[in-house]
Amino acid sequence: MDFSLVIEQIQKQASNIDALGATFKFVLDDNPIFIDGTGGENVVSNEDNEADCTIITSLETLEKLRSGDLNPMMAVMGGKVKIKGDMGLAMKLQSLI
Repeated sequence: MDFSLVIEQIQKQASNIDALGATFKFVLDDNPIFIDGTGGENVVSNEDNEADCTIITSLETLEKLRSGDLNPMMAVMGGKVKIKGDMGLAMKLQSLI
């Protein structure tokens, strides 16, 4: 999967849901996707800002999570997904994935 396509899909999903109330960052194969949900809407960019919750994984793992081929809890426990910051906020991201 192409990184620019992932950003497009996340932007589309983020615009369809209420503001998340926090900042999030995905780091996919060292490429950041920053989501600022602190305002009236979710704003997605490829800035490498500090976030309340950061999810670190690969594009391949993200695709498996999205397709249902990989259980999110097993991905975290197996080290394929790393979460930094507020773990509770990570649960809000299911609507984006």
